[in-house]
Amino acid sequence: MGHKLARMSYSPIIRESEDFGCVICDAEARQLCESRESTPLQSGPIPGYIRGINRRFAEIGEEWRPGDVVMHNHSYYGASHGPDVAFVIPVFLDGRLIAFSTTTAHHLDLGALTPGSCGIVDASDAYAEGLQFNAIKIEEDGKRNEWVWRILRDNVRAAPLVVGDMEAQIAAARIGAERFLDLVERYGLETVQAASEDLMDYSERMLRAEIEKLPDGTYRAEGFVDGFLDHPDPRYKDLKICAAVTVSGSDLHVDLTGTADQIDLPLNMPFEGTVDIAVYLTLRSILLDSATHDHVPANSGLFRPITIHAPEGCLANPRYPAPVIARFCPGNVLADTVMRALAPIAPDRVSAGVGNLKVVAYSGLNEAGGFWVYMDIQEGSYGGRRGKDGLDAVDTLYANTRNNPIEDIETHFPLRVTRYELRDDSSGAGTWRGGIGTVREMEMLADGGFSLEGDGAKHAPPGLFGGEDGTPGAVILNAGTERERVLPSKFPYRKASAGERLLLIAPSGGGYGPPGDRDPEAVAGDVADGYITPEAASRAYGPGTPA
Repeated sequence: MGHKLARMSYSPIIRESEDFGCVICDAEARQLCESRESTPLQSGPIPGYIRGINRRFAEIGEEWRPGDVVMHNHSYYGASHGPDVAFVIPVFLDGRLIAFSTTTAHHLDLGALTPGSCGIVDASDAYAEGLQFNAIKIEEDGKRNEWVWRILRDNVRAAPLVVGDMEAQIAAARIGAERFLDLVERYGLETVQAASEDLMDYSERMLRAEIEKLPDGTYRAEGFVDGFLDHPDPRYKDLKICAAVTVSGSDLHVDLTGTADQIDLPLNMPFEGTVDIAVYLTLRSILLDSATHDHVPANSGLFRPITIHAPEGCLANPRYPAPVIARFCPGNVLADTVMRALAPIAPDRVSAGVGNLKVVAYSGLNEAGGFWVYMDIQEGSYGGRRGKDGLDAVDTLYANTRNNPIEDIETHFPLRVTRYELRDDSSGAGTWRGGIGTVREMEMLADGGFSLEGDGAKHAPPGLFGGEDGTPGAVILNAGTERERVLPSKFPYRKASAGERLLLIAPSGGGYGPPGDRDPEAVAGDVADGYITPEAASRAYGPGTPA
């Protein structure tokens, strides 16, 4: 499924960055498996998508039937956020519903108030974020509903791109449904269902065994989201994320009480689809690290030992129709905070604070009057961890999307990448230094515009166990010219003329352990590689360290 979707998609966010998910669920909406290419924030929410569709069907008196294809993206019915649209195909055997084959993917435009599907940070509510599809049957009894597709085409920019990606999703979901049915016909339904239960039980046992090794107790941490640093109201900036992780035997509970109240701008996070996945993925990654454990299947058994609470009306459990489209960066802060809460009892499994990502929507009109839209993800960095420096220039925590090659960008869009490099003198000093963030500058080759959602321009990635904090990021328009202007970490759509340049500087991760304990040869290596100047190395690690 994953291979087919990546090969058939039109847009680089799916084809190159692999911002999609492919999952098979059983009839109870429990995940059985996912594609290796899936990103956690796409595949993880899929059981919630199906539960949301079932809830909507119950409200309107509808049901699943053979030949259905359902489109869904409602953020308060299980979806991660509006741009991540799912296509769900039910699998029937002799008239009995036995499974679901589902794909999700991020789409470049869904008809929001400005072009693109990121950086819509001025949306006042969920309706301003784009089209909402709440369990819409786009095929019934195998017959395509052309009216739905006409509505879609007429209400999104770059319709050929968006619709082409959606059709690729449906094709990938079909092959999943067909292959699962082949499996059932080969081995029998009873055997496949028994094997599915066994795999989910196995994954649950593996996670519970690791939780049981942790000392019982409650462990806390807090993090901060920049919010809207240029907003006059203090309620919109320096938004606190609180996490209390309670270990009790083989059970683990995450309480987000104390997290900032929801706001009427799109930094809120859907509890189901974003918050739960941030928690699940973080805990699974820490406790079942593939570097130290054999493969553990990714299925719904992994969720059973974990419970989550977030007070209704807070940033992590907003009330409809609070906007949520820019939930990505706050969710990354949430994942980072949960990870650091476990630091006292799992010091060898966690990293210091991570450098968050930025996502830009570039857009404009082509010569024929149609829209072009490109979504660029700027890589962040990990904090240092015991025994290893932080990873440089990577997606962090629950994102895991890939970098889009410069050649692909410049071939398909009127954009030029004028700078792409690692930051200098920026990582948090420590026994193991933080990862290094990126510097990326994009020049508009034609008139158009851009919008941005990001974080980490004010609050530096925290150091851990005596390590120093990392370095915040920055956003600069037309750097080095008379028109240079420093911008906040998120801003709504801005028009831009040909020749204007947007410079993004990613945060660098926090350090782990006292800087004085760092191996002098490691410092010398960083100096030799140009990651840090001799002067900065002496200040951070002591005179003469890099010699």
